[in-house]
Amino acid sequence: MDNRQEVREFLTSRRAKIGPEQAGLPAGPRRRVPGLRRSEVAALADVSVEYYAKLERGNLAGVSPGVLEAVARALQLDDAERAHLLNLAQAADGSDTLTRPRRRPTAPQWTPHRSLRWTLDAITAGAAFVRNGRMDILAANALGRAFYSDVYDSCPKQPNLARFNFLDPASRRFYPDWELFADTCVAILRTEAGRDPHDKALHDLVGELSTRSEEFRTRWGAHDVRRHGTGTKRFHHAAVGDLTLAYEGLEMAAEPGLTLTVYTAEPGSPSEERLRLLASWAATREAESPGQPLTSD
Repeated sequence: MDNRQEVREFLTSRRAKIGPEQAGLPAGPRRRVPGLRRSEVAALADVSVEYYAKLERGNLAGVSPGVLEAVARALQLDDAERAHLLNLAQAADGSDTLTRPRRRPTAPQWTPHRSLRWTLDAITAGAAFVRNGRMDILAANALGRAFYSDVYDSCPKQPNLARFNFLDPASRRFYPDWELFADTCVAILRTEAGRDPHDKALHDLVGELSTRSEEFRTRWGAHDVRRHGTGTKRFHHAAVGDLTLAYEGLEMAAEPGLTLTVYTAEPGSPSEERLRLLASWAATREAESPGQPLTSD
């Protein structure tokens, strides 16, 4: 992906989101642009207008951490957006190849080592799975495969949450809060693009989704990024009905770039009972067809 274009669009989109009142500046008459002017961002960051204009044209090569921090403050970036700006600057410098942890090959080449399989299988009360930054599901426990049965059905060769979300109508049943899931999905992909701009598989995925889904294309153009580590989500599973589940996403130190996510239910809740029913269903299907993806037919 073109780093200069990514930088240019990210900075201009963030500038457009900050009104002068939010920055403590007078609104003034005849404003021709949404949000702040370049000159106003430059003043808030204590750099020259010419220098900030160079940054916004996409040239972050050689920019000091202090200037990046000043720009982040001026644009009121959150933690995820600050990290994204730093990743973009590292990519512009070429330093991302030195600072980015070595990433493992992805499926079908990548296979989980024995201890990871044991760990996943040991999690019996929650749906556990491993994904990469492109939203490929690389490994899962039995309950995780049952939980994402629609995803496995939709993408049998390589289950991918982004493709399912935007290209399969079943996702709108599975995700009652579809808009929220769509926003989160694109933000994760956008974050990954900043971290690893030379990932051809990610580039191909974004191109495919942009071509086939207007919903994706609109969200991708917004340049929103976010950290996605913990929270609560609602689902509707074809086999057991409505589920409200808490999740924890854990970065895997032994496998840079991969995340282990576990979905669990509040003890004593209807969702816990339904998750138990799903686990029982999964165990039966797993015994009938060991190692095969589970379907909800």
